[in-house]
Amino acid sequence: MTAPVTPALPVRRLVLDLVSVGVLLLVALVGFWPTFAGPSFLIAAIGGVLLGLGVAAVCAWRRWGILIVSGLTIVVYFVFGGALALPHTTIAGVVPTWDTLSGLALGAITSWKQLLTTVAPVSAHDGHLLVPFLVGLVCAVTAASLALRLQRAVWALIPVVGAIVLVIALGVPQPAFPIVQGIVMAAVAVVWLSLRAWWAPQASAVDVAEADPSRTRQMRTRRLISGVAVIAVAAGAGIGISAVTEPSQPRHVFRDAIIPPFDIRDYASPLQSFRKNVRDQKTETLFAVEGLPKGARVRIGAMDHWDGMVYNVTDGGPGSSSAFTPLRSDMAPEAQGVPTTLRFTIDQYAGVWVPGAPAIDEITYTGSRGEQLRRSSYVNTTTDTAVATAGLEKGDTYTIEAIVPVTPTDAELKDAAFANVKPHTPAYAPEDLAKIAADAVADAETPIEQVRALEVHFSKEGFFSHGLEGEVLSRAGHTAERISTLLGGDQLVGDDEQYAVAMALAAGEVGIPARVVMGYYPGDDRAGKDVFEATGDDVHAWVEVPFEGIGWVAFDPTPPEDQVPRNQNTKPRVDPKPQVLQPPPPPQEPVDLPPTVPDEREPQDEKNNILGILGMILAIAGLSLGALLLLLSPFIVIGAWKAARRRARRTAGTPTDRISGGWDELTDRAIDHGARLTPGATRGEEAAVVASAVTVPAATALADRADRQVFGPGEPTAEEVDLFWREVDEAVGGMRAGVGFWAQVKARLSIRSLAGGTRLVERVQDLRAAAAARMRREPGNIDTNRPSSESETR
Repeated sequence: MTAPVTPALPVRRLVLDLVSVGVLLLVALVGFWPTFAGPSFLIAAIGGVLLGLGVAAVCAWRRWGILIVSGLTIVVYFVFGGALALPHTTIAGVVPTWDTLSGLALGAITSWKQLLTTVAPVSAHDGHLLVPFLVGLVCAVTAASLALRLQRAVWALIPVVGAIVLVIALGVPQPAFPIVQGIVMAAVAVVWLSLRAWWAPQASAVDVAEADPSRTRQMRTRRLISGVAVIAVAAGAGIGISAVTEPSQPRHVFRDAIIPPFDIRDYASPLQSFRKNVRDQKTETLFAVEGLPKGARVRIGAMDHWDGMVYNVTDGGPGSSSAFTPLRSDMAPEAQGVPTTLRFTIDQYAGVWVPGAPAIDEITYTGSRGEQLRRSSYVNTTTDTAVATAGLEKGDTYTIEAIVPVTPTDAELKDAAFANVKPHTPAYAPEDLAKIAADAVADAETPIEQVRALEVHFSKEGFFSHGLEGEVLSRAGHTAERISTLLGGDQLVGDDEQYAVAMALAAGEVGIPARVVMGYYPGDDRAGKDVFEATGDDVHAWVEVPFEGIGWVAFDPTPPEDQVPRNQNTKPRVDPKPQVLQPPPPPQEPVDLPPTVPDEREPQDEKNNILGILGMILAIAGLSLGALLLLLSPFIVIGAWKAARRRARRTAGTPTDRISGGWDELTDRAIDHGARLTPGATRGEEAAVVASAVTVPAATALADRADRQVFGPGEPTAEEVDLFWREVDEAVGGMRAGVGFWAQVKARLSIRSLAGGTRLVERVQDLRAAAAARMRREPGNIDTNRPSSESETR
């Protein structure tokens, strides 16, 4: 039968306390689910909690104090931390290595920063598992120790609450399972505390043991039923309230104050590189995509904001970053269309804009840079625009799971109204644009007829030219001046860049919501092939308009490429109408990493408070690491001392000294393993002891060779010295292999070999010899080396 932990602690209470604390902490640690995007952290969290409960139980049973509890917790952390939190640094996933121990030592203070400064979801293979493991281990030791040692178990809830706060503060703004977590934690806490009070009636104001047994059972049953009823009512109320209410804003976590928010305005519009594609990369393969359905298009970016200079990608409104979010799965749950898997291989394409498809459901990066690209990627599911701030390079590969919508016909759009999307009103608009748009849609009756009228106006009235060598003059760009030149010339001359922008602006003039999209798609002769190799000649820009119940539909206002101007010297009119407002200056070059500045939307003191709390946590972690290094300092000094002696022997001034140093290294390791050598013995005598005491058969041969090379004629060669040291290392390795793990550890930490050969030890030996001689000379002391009297001599 199992003995109680203490005379006052029965087994059933021990089990109740440990199980309750374990369940509460595991429910709290489940909050890391969104941070890791799944259950990959659970093994580390569960292992930390179980080990913490074990440490608390053993220390309570042995009545050990806080120093021993802390020391044992540190030992458990280093022994089991590798297998649970850093398995990729261990041997066979279990045996710790030097990388494991150094990673655990540094991770105790750096893992918090690494978790907070890594874009979520984080990977379980980069040391981030140390955080749930540490939180589980430390909180379990603390909470279980309080529960097992104190009469009032309510004090054990303080570390549990601390674990909840840490999980929230170190996590992401999105909660995991808040309703389920709250219900389970409340139920476990109420049942635990109720049973503790039930089993400890002496702690109550009235001793129920003195009452009638049947009355006592009724009271206890009523108390239990009441507690269950309270939990049920609270759970029902919480579920009902959460079903009809939502938080006004996401919760604030440390990550918000440390990682600068992603701002799409830091990156140049993809439309600015349009003419570079057709001029410099016309025949170069930019990327290859497998599985592109016939008629589908590869999207680079959807642009819905024009400032008179650039048509740019926005994120849901001025100053907002909420539309672009980190990668996740199931990003298009309500999309309708054909499920498609696209496999991309990047060739000459470079930039932050990720070639994609409509209705992106999931992006999976592969290759050597897969994890780096995943961490740096953001997706706007409203515009189906993806960005990888790390930048795509040649050789990068990834797979996109998408829902490609079926292109509707005009008959299907006949009765469809425009979707309730607020059209963009540009600050600068060409003066002729409003009249052109109004004239184009004058005879159109339905929304689809209006859009088609604008599309036909530009595609039929305009002419195509990239402005390359041998083509009609057509300047690049889509500024207000360029669009005014397009519309005010004798003929409309341009390419996709100008026509798409002109149609989108014209649509906005008559109240039609529209956006410009840039991407790639093959010509009719290559459509539907297994692999689409996109070149600069395949780049296009088009216009998308949203229809109610259908979504965004593409329109192509660019004239056919064979529709060239009649007059090869086409120029704009001599006296175009002046612009009422001058366009703003060009935007500055984007920076890769904008400095972190206080958010104007939040009070400065709130961030200071968050950073103050973070500083306090880091200070506590630093003190813990300092204490750990202080405990390990003797072992570090021993290892460093032995390494320094070996290095000095191996690099001694003469070859004979190096040979002698190699033999001394062998005897030192033998002494550490328990061999007892006589001071002043010859190498042959020492070899006999070493060969018998620690089973090193090669010791005798090494001793003979050392004598010959040290005392023989001539100096040993460098090859002979290297060979001798290799054989010494092999002998030491065999010596270690012949003993168990703990014997090896004991030998590495032994200081017996360090006790000889130092100036301090030699000085102590000289003092002892002088003291012995002085005692022999003093009267009354017997000199054991000569007769005590003349009679004895006779």
